[in-house]
Amino acid sequence: MAKTDEQAGQTDGQAGQAGQTDEQAGQSARAETTLGYEQARDELVEVVRRLEAGGTSLEESLALWERGEELAKVCRHWLEGARARLDAALAEDEGAGGAEEAEGAGEG
Repeated sequence: MAKTDEQAGQTDGQAGQAGQTDEQAGQSARAETTLGYEQARDELVEVVRRLEAGGTSLEESLALWERGEELAKVCRHWLEGARARLDAALAEDEGAGGAEEAEGAGEG
């Protein structure tokens, strides 16, 4: 049974990943964080769709699962950053609001 080009490419990529050094793995992780949230989310949706559709070999399914895990980490990274920025902005607003109330109380 012949492999499609896509299947062959995935297998070749998996072989390359298996031989990665710690440095290469670190570079790969940093490269993943350069994906935007929307890009990572869209690719993750596609990975899930392919896994749910079935019809892939065990090796392909594992590769898709691993890619999905990487993409989920990227999404989580972006969402945690957004939450931190939102919390900081809310804290800043509360701090400014508290200072204005203190000034107004002294005028009375």
